[in-house]
Amino acid sequence: MVYLPECAAERGPVIVGVVVYPMKGIFVSDPYNSYGSQVTPVTPSATATAVPAPIIDRISRLDVSDSWKRKFRLIDKAGGPDLPHFRDLPFGERFTLNFNILAFIFGPFYYVIKGLWRQAILYLIAAIVLIVLFEMAGLGKVARAVGYGFAAIYALRANPSYYKKVVLGESPWL
Repeated sequence: MVYLPECAAERGPVIVGVVVYPMKGIFVSDPYNSYGSQVTPVTPSATATAVPAPIIDRISRLDVSDSWKRKFRLIDKAGGPDLPHFRDLPFGERFTLNFNILAFIFGPFYYVIKGLWRQAILYLIAAIVLIVLFEMAGLGKVARAVGYGFAAIYALRANPSYYKKVVLGESPWL
């Protein structure tokens, strides 16, 4: 017979060795047959199951320059190519992310070199059509403004479009 103090009998079933004693409906095992070393079962908490999986840095494995990797990480920080958290970034990061000077200067040629030929063709055709329509209407200054406007579109859309192509594997038209 195993001796248990009277206060232990009031708690509920307890397993001591192979003998079960009452202890609040929880069965615990004491492999060393000594009272007081019972380990209560651990219940999983909500935070233990909500541990996020380790983030795989897919950007560091890409075959692009460090400058593009930095831009891609900024796009990730801004919430992806649609940039939903763009306003949360500091001004310098927003400017780096949102404007590509080479795309502004070289336009469709830059897009073709980067493999964004679909967008290059679409923007170039749209620009030519609008410029011809405004020239035919006698609005030459507006036609020049359309050219600068498309240069701005090239500059603003280059980084997210290249992100879609390289990181996400998409081939966007717009």
